[in-house]
Amino acid sequence: MTAPTPGPPPASDRPPTLLVLDAEPLPRLGRLTGRARVEHADEATLAERLPSADVLLVWDFASHAVRHAWPGEGPRPRWVHTASAGVDHLMCPELTESDTVVTNARGVFDQPIAEYVAALVLAMAKDLPKTLELQGAREWRHREGQRVAGTRACVVGSGPIGRAIARTLKALDITTALVGRAPRTGIHGPDDLDRLIARADWVVAAAPLTEQTQGMFDARRFGVMQPSARFINVGRGQLVVEDALAEALGKRWIAGAALDVFEHEPLTPDSPLWEVPNLIVSPHMSGDTIGWRDELGRQFVELYERWAAGRPLLNVVDKQRGYVPGR
Repeated sequence: MTAPTPGPPPASDRPPTLLVLDAEPLPRLGRLTGRARVEHADEATLAERLPSADVLLVWDFASHAVRHAWPGEGPRPRWVHTASAGVDHLMCPELTESDTVVTNARGVFDQPIAEYVAALVLAMAKDLPKTLELQGAREWRHREGQRVAGTRACVVGSGPIGRAIARTLKALDITTALVGRAPRTGIHGPDDLDRLIARADWVVAAAPLTEQTQGMFDARRFGVMQPSARFINVGRGQLVVEDALAEALGKRWIAGAALDVFEHEPLTPDSPLWEVPNLIVSPHMSGDTIGWRDELGRQFVELYERWAAGRPLLNVVDKQRGYVPGR
């Protein structure tokens, strides 16, 4: 998506100030040498440094520091970019209502996450977790796996990530339905969700976190699913009522689940989720492939060059909706 630029850098003898909310390893911004005055902040210093910044790069995309610091005194950056697909960690009423343009890392994580979902589908269908467990115990136990071709999937979230998941599952000959915020060609609306998940062998959550999607997978929704269904969440942890999922698995309302995102991260060692039967837990890694940070850095530099040239920015977030509108 393109949208009006937040305005080119002001005419000045000094380059614009780019403030980076740091996380290790730091982004590679060498291409901006002489074109941006790069400053750094952490959660403790962000509030005091925001007023002097023209652009804010939220490299620490797990931090909620922006949400807490933004309402303070003084001017605010005209453009905020987050090195993540989701923006829920930084949005607050003051930022939503401001003229500041927000962009995200749309496009970087689509195919890696789709591949991860496909891997989970195959792993659960072929019972690979049990195979590895039995190998560790040196136990030879023949079992039968499930054929995925001809099964049904419902992918909830019709953005680039959801569409990439749908394409990849279809390549496995899985009949796949895509559910979005509103019905349109090739995409179902929310009113069809219960009907679709009631018939699905695979239910995949890939939606952004909004007021409408928070807690959407609750006890009622897990009760709608068939006993042979598996559930996968690669969207946001808050899409799922985790206690309800644990109960659904414990009572065998559904056959299995995989969570890559959680309401509170990192998952603590004493979390009961580690012990839930037939649940695969992974540490928010579905989109992270070798070189992903470099790709995020390149994407931001290219956006900065567009902004510096006065060209429209890409990946502009609709701050009211909480995501980049698409087709």
